[in-house]
Amino acid sequence: MAELTVSGKSETAKRRPGRSAVRRFLGQLDIQLMVWPALILIFVFSYIPMYGVLMAFQDYNIFGGMKESPWVGLKHFKQFFQAAEFGEVMRNTIVISLLKLVIGFPAPILLALMLNEVKHMMFKRVVQTVSYLPHFLSWVIVAGFVMSMLSTDNGSVNIALQAAGLIGEPINFLSLPEYFWTILVATGVWKEIGFASIVYLAAIAGIDPHLYEAAEMDGAGKIKQMFLITLPCMMPVIIIFMILAIGNLLNAGFDDILLLGANPVLRDVSDVIDTYVYRVGIQNSRYSYATAVGLFKAVISVGLLAMANYAARRSGNSLW
Repeated sequence: MAELTVSGKSETAKRRPGRSAVRRFLGQLDIQLMVWPALILIFVFSYIPMYGVLMAFQDYNIFGGMKESPWVGLKHFKQFFQAAEFGEVMRNTIVISLLKLVIGFPAPILLALMLNEVKHMMFKRVVQTVSYLPHFLSWVIVAGFVMSMLSTDNGSVNIALQAAGLIGEPINFLSLPEYFWTILVATGVWKEIGFASIVYLAAIAGIDPHLYEAAEMDGAGKIKQMFLITLPCMMPVIIIFMILAIGNLLNAGFDDILLLGANPVLRDVSDVIDTYVYRVGIQNSRYSYATAVGLFKAVISVGLLAMANYAARRSGNSLW
């Protein structure tokens, strides 16, 4: 009987973890029903299509499918590395990404810091609304707006410059390569600065106000409070977004570059990896080549993300 009791207890102990897991699942059923649809969507649209990565190692035939397409190994990767456009595409991708990182990343932080000092609530709300409204406009609308402003025919920018006596004749800005990077980065900052600042404003709102009171009693002004309290308390959020930004360093953009850099004259400064894949791979039906280039970009992005996360881990703030 003792042996049966002991064995019964052991069997019960073995079954308890499974039962407890089921009970926890049923106890959180309402929450689970909210999470599982998102997980299913990610699995269906993000993980199952990863099977198509195999096309990068094949000469894909759209009629034969992946099963009948011959394997060619690293052929398409070598073609990309040996392509005449490789250096130009990589240069444009890295330069545009770095410009967006250096200028576009701190811009919403500065806006959040300035809005935090505004005491007139109505003015603050108006500025917030006006600044994050462009985020909800598609790049088609934004590109049309920019083209209209920079037009040589009654474009507001040319009219203003001529009225100020800075230029004698209208300038076709979107046909001159030396202006393209400036226009692209400035447009991106204008479109996203307000929406990106919302997260930083939320981080500032979570700072204990007693810290500011103590600093003010010690004689610290607004500038010192910003550097000694606000920015250090925002640093965990800033580091997380910096890690993600570094991981996306090769994602120079697609919609904005495709629309604003549609002029073939600008191809030398506007052709990045994403537009190159679309132009050479998709439009010319070179699906295996396009997949290989995209896979190359994805691998480099994962490596950059891992390195940025490793470097940030020393500060105690990292993604994993």
